[in-house]
Amino acid sequence: QLQLVESGGGLVQPGGSLRLSCAASGFNLESYVIAWFRQAPGKEREGVSCVSTSGRSTNYADSVKGRFTISKDNAKNTVYLQMNSLNVEDTAVYYCAGLRRTMTVQAMCPRRYEYDIWGQGTQVTVTS
Repeated sequence: QLQLVESGGGLVQPGGSLRLSCAASGFNLESYVIAWFRQAPGKEREGVSCVSTSGRSTNYADSVKGRFTISKDNAKNTVYLQMNSLNVEDTAVYYCAGLRRTMTVQAMCPRRYEYDIWGQGTQVTVTS
């Protein structure tokens, strides 16, 4: 069974940091583009960041550039999202998603509908 499992969410104060993990089981992340999405209450799910198959190229939404860093550890079959300088607007359920395609992502991340594996999500709440 192919699965992505997110972890690392929680409650944090504005200006704080969290690191989310997305662990794959049943398949090898080396063949997948992995993305992080988030969905706040009453809003559509939006793309946050993605990392290429090789892990060498990344892309970020404008709202998180300079604050979030995505990385891929193929040896651990895990993708991370380091989130710094969090603010209340970052509050959402964060999902990771996988797309089996060899590609770079400097220009853009694949569209939401293209991903064929999704995790269950992890809640991130930023509040004072």
